[in-house]
Amino acid sequence: MLQLNFSPFPLLESERLRFRKLTNEDAPEILVLRGNPETMKFIPRPLIKDIEGALEHIKMINDKIDENIDINWAVTQKGSDKCIGIMGFYRTQPEHHRTELGYMITAEHWCKGYVTEAVTVLLDFAFNSLRFHSIEAVIDSRHTASERVLQKVGFIKEAHFKENFYYNNEFTDTVIYSLLKRNFIKH
Repeated sequence: MLQLNFSPFPLLESERLRFRKLTNEDAPEILVLRGNPETMKFIPRPLIKDIEGALEHIKMINDKIDENIDINWAVTQKGSDKCIGIMGFYRTQPEHHRTELGYMITAEHWCKGYVTEAVTVLLDFAFNSLRFHSIEAVIDSRHTASERVLQKVGFIKEAHFKENFYYNNEFTDTVIYSLLKRNFIKH
């Protein structure tokens, strides 16, 4: 079984981005991110409605880090400490050396290549430092921008489930992508 240890918290960076631990000071940005119907359009979770909800979300993420279960980072632009997104790994299955990739970024930072850049850094860390064997991503089939990111970094579509998820009074399709360590190419 894979042994995970996120202490000390791993600080990462890419050409334009930094990855740090979320803090309570990030609550206003988390409210913007998780409280925006457009940002949350393809994420079947209730919108965060207030700062207290944002603080609860940060605590949930950091508790999982402290327990070495899952890890997510606050993403910032270099030269700024303002959180523009949350990205990382959850639903980790250490017994299978597998985890699930998740990412979201504020709408004002869409279409700038930040997600692809960030995902490449996180995959490198997951495969080469944490020693995962495979990583999956589960997306709403309508989320074409997310699908393009996954394809760019080498993920392969493994499944498309028709109307298998019911949320907000509608059935939606789920698509599962995955990437094996041996097929990961750092860009």
